[in-house]
This record gives sequence, C-alpha cells and structure tokens, in this order.
Amino acid sequence: MLIYKKAVLILLTVGLLLPRLGQSQDRLSLQDAVRIGLKHNFDIQVVANEQQIDKNNVTLGNAGFLPSLEARATRTFSENNSRQEFPTGPDRVRTGAGSNNLNSSVNLNWVIFDGFGMFINLERLKTLEKAGSLLTKETVENTFSDITASYYEVVRQAYKIQALQDAIAISEARVEIAQAQYEVGVSAKVEILRAQVDYNADKSELLLQQEALQNAKINLNQLLGRNPDINFAVTDSIVVDTTLKYSAADNGLYASNPLLQRLQLDRQLAQLNRKAIQASRYPTVGIISAYNFNRSEAEPLNEFQARFNQNRGYNYGLTVNLPIFNGFNINRQAQNARISQETANLAFQQAENRLQADLARAYSQYANRLQLLELEESNVKLAQENAAIALERYRLGLLTAIELREAQRNELIASNRLIDIRYEAKAAEVEIKRLTSSLLQETQL
Repeated sequence: MLIYKKAVLILLTVGLLLPRLGQSQDRLSLQDAVRIGLKHNFDIQVVANEQQIDKNNVTLGNAGFLPSLEARATRTFSENNSRQEFPTGPDRVRTGAGSNNLNSSVNLNWVIFDGFGMFINLERLKTLEKAGSLLTKETVENTFSDITASYYEVVRQAYKIQALQDAIAISEARVEIAQAQYEVGVSAKVEILRAQVDYNADKSELLLQQEALQNAKINLNQLLGRNPDINFAVTDSIVVDTTLKYSAADNGLYASNPLLQRLQLDRQLAQLNRKAIQASRYPTVGIISAYNFNRSEAEPLNEFQARFNQNRGYNYGLTVNLPIFNGFNINRQAQNARISQETANLAFQQAENRLQADLARAYSQYANRLQLLELEESNVKLAQENAAIALERYRLGLLTAIELREAQRNELIASNRLIDIRYEAKAAEVEIKRLTSSLLQETQL
C-alpha cells in the first residue's frame, strides 16, 4: 500500500510538471525574459517604427524651407481633314493633314517668407520626434514592468504548487497511518475512507493550481512575443527590495516619468499650433521661375500657315499672397488652438495628479506588505511546526483526523498567504520603480 501511494504521487507530479510528453523545460531567468521581451514584444516594435517615421519627417523640405522643382513634357499628334470654299476662287480640300506638337518646361517655386511658418513647422517636427522617443521609452518601461510582474506571477504559482505538494505529503502519510491502524484493529475503515477523500481533494486542488501555473506561463510567453506553448522553468525567486523611500521618488517624478515629459511636449505642440495660425495672417512671398520649350510641325492648310514653329525661353518673378478676408476662419482657428492649449495643460495636470496618487498608493501597499511579510514569515514557521507535531501525535493516536486536517490546512493557508504577500510587496516595488523610471536603470541587459 505504501509503495502504491508513493507511485501514484510521483506519477501525478511528473504528469503535472510535464503536461506535454517530449517537451523539455528551458530555464528562464528574469534577465533573459526581459531581454527576449524587449526584442520581440509587438508593442515595442510598433512604437519603434512610429518613432522612425517621426525621425524621418524632421527635414528642411518637410518643414517648407526648400523649393519645389518639377519638369513637364507633352507630345501630341493629330490628323485633320479640311475643306475650304472661297467666293472668288476654287475650293480647297485637304485630307490627312498631320501635325505634332512638343511642349516641355521646368518650373521652380520657392516660398521665401510665410510669416515664419516654416520655422514653426520645423520646431514642431522636432518636438514630435522627441514625443515619439518618449513614447517608445514609456512603452519599453511599461513592457518591462509587465514582464517583471508576469514573471513573478509564474514564480508565485510555482511556489503554491510546492506548498500543495507539502500538504499532499501530509495527506499521504495520514492515509498510510490510517491503513496501518486499521490493519492492527485500532481504527475503523471509515478513517481510511475519510483520509482518502481528503487526499483526493488535495490532488484535485493541485491540478487546478497547475492550470493556474500554465496560464501564468502563457501570459508571460505572450508578453515575450513567442509561442504560448513554450514550456520553461523560472530560476529567480521573489526577493523584495526593502530600501525604497517615498520622498526621494516623489521629488524626481516629473524629471523622470516619460508620460509627464511627453504631455509637456504636447503643451509645447499646442503653443506651436497657435503660433502657426498667427503666422497665416502674414503675407506669403515666393520666387517663381520657368524654362519653356515648344515645337510644332504641321502640314499647312493654306499659304498663311507655318509648317514649322519653335519657341523657347525662360521667365522669373516674385509672387505675393496677402490674406485679407476668409470668412473669419483664421479667428476661429485661433480660438480653437487656444482651447486646445488649455486642454493640453489640463491633461498634463490630470496625469501629474494621477501619477502622484498612483505613487502614493504603491508606497502605501509597499510599506504595508513589508510589515505583513515579517509577520507571515513567523506564522509560516509556527504553522509548519504545528503541522509536524500534529502529524506525529496523530501517528501515536493522540490526535483526531479532524485536528490533523485543520493543522494541515492552516499550514497551507499560511504558506499561500506568505507567497501572496511577498508577491504583492514585489509588485508594489516594481510599480514604484516604473513610476519613477528607475526600473530600467537597475537592470543590466
């Protein structure tokens, strides 16, 4: 009976830890997970491409500083039939009179003054490039945080499996003791059945916990941008940094947080948009020039029509465009730009207030979990000692099955509570470092 029970537990454990036959588990550290995620995460790749577009847009030509030069050419052929009648002479009939024309030109258009709008546009493009860079940084930090939290979630679920396996070991010992007591006639068969029911319940709970672990691995694989079926074993444990200080992080919130910096750039963009609208009130001065070539050949229909004609030459000059009245649209655009600037200011203040609140909540949870961590570590030691004593007393017949089961469950509850509190403390630590942009700085990739 003892050998049978051990064989069942071994097969169950192997089946749970290796859910797919032939699939080996790679060892995955947090550092490796972050490196893989930063390279293959889809969100990061998307914002990186968008940042490259913003960078490509920062050119003098896109801002309007450079002239436009274009060449045009047309070639046409025609065939005409004509009939002319004169009162003093014979009629003239012409069939299939062919002609062809060649026209070409090179045109230059260069705006040399537009109310300083081109300078405003260039500054706007540079600001958009900075905003794109900050968005990339923000996405990387958020992805880093998500990967870290997801990795430690896998660690947490793996810890809970270990806690359940420890509980199953007690249930298995209880079944063996009940069987031995029944064989010597000091216990009823109902004790064996009750012990077996509790043992099966623990195995069922282990199966559910294994499912939770597998789902946590799938979530992490998704963040890493790889196949969700890849199996792996985590190598890092949950170690909480207990040295974080609230005031130091709060003072550097604005200077380090990429979201606030990006919203500050949005305020600058709104101000530039107002300047651009004001610039549209000024006249626009431009230089124009063109070189033209025209040649035509035709079979003349009469003696006054030329058989060959060719012209070529160039022209140049200045153009001035002065807006006088356009239905008060510039005033409307200026009012809307002012409102947009106020909206950008409100968005910045809202984000700043929200980040300060998020940071305060994270520190509150962090400080609370550190206190609970010390308490629960002590509780787990007491619960483990109590469970060991209860099992020995049950073996000696000095404790009932119900009392043993209660001690066993208390140990499991205490272990799970400690695991959850350690994870929550680590999650609060990661959130604080994300809000203060110190998460990446502390990691060597």
